[in-house]
Formats: sequence, C-alpha cells, structure tokens
Amino acid sequence: MSKPEKISSKKGVYTGIIEKDENGNYFCGEYLLDFQYTEASFKLGDEINIKTVIVNPSDRSYNQYPKKSRNFFLANDKE
Repeated sequence: MSKPEKISSKKGVYTGIIEKDENGNYFCGEYLLDFQYTEASFKLGDEINIKTVIVNPSDRSYNQYPKKSRNFFLANDKE
C-alpha cells in the first residue's frame, strides 16, 4: 500500500500520504481531508503535512474519520 506515515511535531500535527477510500473521501492516516481543497490543490499519493485538525462536523463520515483537516500542505514545501 503506501509507505508508513510518521508523526512530526516540527512541521505540523501529522505527516503522511493522501489516499482515497471506497466512498470517495480523501484521507491521510486517521484524518479526513477537506474534499474541495484536496481536489483543487493535491493529487493521490502526495506526501503532506497536516498543520491543524478539527472535529469532523459531518455526520456521514464522523464514525470513520472523527478528525478532519483543512490546513495542510505538501511535505516538501517550505513555509
């Protein structure tokens, strides 16, 4: 599958690979990624750093992904 994700405290909450589940949700590890932001700015397999996480407000995907991020960037990008 994908290479193992790692936790990084220096650059953000979590570092990992963008994947897509059978329901069309983009995720990285245990975190649901904002669909529109991911579609517009990233592609499957990109390595990202998740900067902040919120509680997933969606009743539809909360059980599978209780945490969601809208604030993430490519792992090799410098801020």
